[in-house]
Amino acid sequence: MKRIAKFHKVSFEQFKEGWNDTFKETTEEQIQKIYEGIRLPKRATAGSAGYDFYAPTEFVILPGETVKIPTGIRVEMEENWVLKCYPRSGLGFKYRLQLNNTVGIIDSDYFYSDNEGHIFAKITNDTKEGKTVELAAGTGFMQGIFVEYGITVDDDVTSVRNGGFGSTTKA
Repeated sequence: MKRIAKFHKVSFEQFKEGWNDTFKETTEEQIQKIYEGIRLPKRATAGSAGYDFYAPTEFVILPGETVKIPTGIRVEMEENWVLKCYPRSGLGFKYRLQLNNTVGIIDSDYFYSDNEGHIFAKITNDTKEGKTVELAAGTGFMQGIFVEYGITVDDDVTSVRNGGFGSTTKA
């Protein structure tokens, strides 16, 4: 098995900025406590392909509701690899929990962005059965799978990323 990546926490300042963007009425002490409890993604078993991302705090997501979760995680990986993020399959099956961008794509150069490569998950409880999703702090809610990719023989891209969503299409 190739070992091609390492998960890290973002700095407290970066986490606080991301947290305050979503949850405005949180004190710095509360954010510090949440930050200290962040767990790096792990595989559940030796045969698991996905690395589980854990909820940094408790979340209750009502039917039809959406929440943007700053994970506090960044990932350093070799070139020509990507981390693809999906909801944990059990949550998708039970609640139709969905990532709003369908599949999260974390490129290898995202680690070096101004936001430290902070990974966010925007998820929606798309249940058709009126079910409420309750995630306790530390519960796995998303999984990331590393995939190697190739490029075309005539590819000549040399530009460098500096930012998050949409940063590779800015002129």
